[in-house]
Amino acid sequence: MQDNATEVTAAGIARLAGVGRAAVSNWRRRHADFPRPVGGTETSPAFALAEVEEWLRRHRKLAEVPLKERVWQQLAGHPDGPVTALVHAGCALLLIHDRPPVWLDISSGTDERLAAMLPAALEEVLTPRMPETARTGRAGRSRVNGQHPVNTPPAPAAPAAPATPAPPATPAAPAAPALHIPTAPRLLPSVPLLRGVAELAAERGARPVFEFLLGRHLDANPRQYTLTPPDLAALMAALAGAPATVLDPACGTGALLRALADRPDRRLHAQDSSPELAALTALRLALHTRAPVHAAAGDTLRADAYPELRADAVLCHPPFNERNWGHDDLAYDPRWEYGFPARTESELAWVQHALARLRDGGTAVMLMPPAVASRRSGRRIRADLLRRGALRAVVALPAGAAPPYSVPLHLWVLRRPDRTPAQPEVLLVDAGRFTAEGRGGPDWPGVRKTVLDAWRAFDREGTVEERPGPARSVPVIELLDDDVDLTPARRLPPPADTDGAGRLTDVRARLDETLRLTAELAPPPAEPVPSSAASGRHPLTTVGELARAGALVMRTGGHGGHARVPVLTDHDVLAGTAPSGTLPESEEEPVLTEPGDVVLPVLGGGAVARVVDETTAGAVLGRNLVLLRPDPAALDAWFLAGFLRGTANHRQASSYASTATRLDVRRLQLPRLAPDEQRRYGERFRALDSFERALREAGRLGEQLVRGMYDGLTDGTIAPG
Repeated sequence: MQDNATEVTAAGIARLAGVGRAAVSNWRRRHADFPRPVGGTETSPAFALAEVEEWLRRHRKLAEVPLKERVWQQLAGHPDGPVTALVHAGCALLLIHDRPPVWLDISSGTDERLAAMLPAALEEVLTPRMPETARTGRAGRSRVNGQHPVNTPPAPAAPAAPATPAPPATPAAPAAPALHIPTAPRLLPSVPLLRGVAELAAERGARPVFEFLLGRHLDANPRQYTLTPPDLAALMAALAGAPATVLDPACGTGALLRALADRPDRRLHAQDSSPELAALTALRLALHTRAPVHAAAGDTLRADAYPELRADAVLCHPPFNERNWGHDDLAYDPRWEYGFPARTESELAWVQHALARLRDGGTAVMLMPPAVASRRSGRRIRADLLRRGALRAVVALPAGAAPPYSVPLHLWVLRRPDRTPAQPEVLLVDAGRFTAEGRGGPDWPGVRKTVLDAWRAFDREGTVEERPGPARSVPVIELLDDDVDLTPARRLPPPADTDGAGRLTDVRARLDETLRLTAELAPPPAEPVPSSAASGRHPLTTVGELARAGALVMRTGGHGGHARVPVLTDHDVLAGTAPSGTLPESEEEPVLTEPGDVVLPVLGGGAVARVVDETTAGAVLGRNLVLLRPDPAALDAWFLAGFLRGTANHRQASSYASTATRLDVRRLQLPRLAPDEQRRYGERFRALDSFERALREAGRLGEQLVRGMYDGLTDGTIAPG
């Protein structure tokens, strides 16, 4: 395939060149030789990647396309779609990871030779790693019940297997292998991509490259996939213990099984109704473990791929609020040991499926919407789960733990009963207090410690001492009322607060001190400046000119980060708060902030610029942010940030769409001043920043005081006098 077949959007061009999309639009208007669109739509055109690269080099907009960006653009613009390209890349990476000499041999010749030899090489490496993989020319003949496939020779006229992923199954069709080995004709268009992937793997390793490409694809299509965040997956895996056999019947992108893919003797089973997700999960897990990976594509409730499996653990993030889950087709299914779920109770169908696939004493950890704990249509099933000792714990997570982020989801911990407890109890945990303010995710270390400490004590003793607020073990008999409501917040006593009035007194004292400091930091009355000396009379320069002259370095926020490294988000910059965000973990090199950097949000129209201090340094620069790193010998950071905050400056550098405002940072202006004059302005801008921070702190403390007074007056801990 010629590179010309790979298309790239305006956003991709901007990422290649390290500029904003507004700059790409300007290039199209101003340069008659800019490449013409070859696809896409009128509002979102697509361009040939090779033509774009050539134009960028010719106009000195780009010295060389970074390898990882070139690979990503080849994948995103693949003629058969990015998912097929990603699966082909994953197959090649697994071959490179397991048998690098084989890859070096078959890739040493022409593209046609590579495409012709690759299927046989893939069959050799995939068959022992993924026993259910459909061989070339034998698609659909393999069994997927956890046993090795039957190697029946294909009929003479049988058509070749389709390219991965496997074709979608109809609701009544049996499950199919998650992965089909693609044929040479289907692989040929992917050969340039595979060569680039191999080159990138030589630099970074096969596993990190696949995680980078998968993370980029998921990030580029956020509405198509419901993801399980890594911290939540790690918590669910910890609740499951150390199982030898694990099943995820709604595997998605494989995040839950990946959290348990740390032992070579652990047997992993996955199934998903989306063939593309099943294929990606199979490859992802194969790259993370040496153990065989069993993966199938098909509707789990209607066409279970593992009816004979009895796993040590089931981890599951099922689809929520499904009406078409098979209610009419599965009325007499033997899995409904605890009652036939109503049409509106799809989650309880998944709960019973998980219990049916466990060995006696096995553990299931399910992510559930909170309504499942209290809906009247499910109270009989909940009651039977309690009576028979199958439901062991309900954990209320803080809002923001997983999509939908505005809803505080629950974790249900279940165990297939090997005996009915004499005096059964259920653990209820409420981790809602670990919700983070703003857009940041929850306080995961706090969530993890609270939940695991309570669960391990309960699992060991069958009961726990009551801890007001976070945890309580409740006798089942207390829950078996008319509603069988399992919502932890409704069953737990409020946190003990014996010194509520004293705590509010401390908040009041801090507010008084902050207000005093705010008054001291308030700027003095402004003195008018003669028009002849107005700053506007100074010669002006732009950020773009300063960047070209080397007075500052300009960087844009990325799409990936590293675990445990906080991300500075656009919301953090606007609100003046500490780094609070997260990004998908990837091998993309993040932009890390340093003291003296100036950070600006490019969306929303707010005239804001923030100077990075020691407390913010080291954070990853988030999306929709631009970082300016001035040369201290040429530019004072506070002088730079102050002038970039000017309202008129932002107005002239912004472009407007129907629903958003975007800032072209390169067009922002500032005066040409000597270093001493820059420092004078910088000191004043720094003082204004301190005043602004004090105002924010006073507002936060005031809200905390008001909220505490309302709570104290209503719960009786504070007297109205």
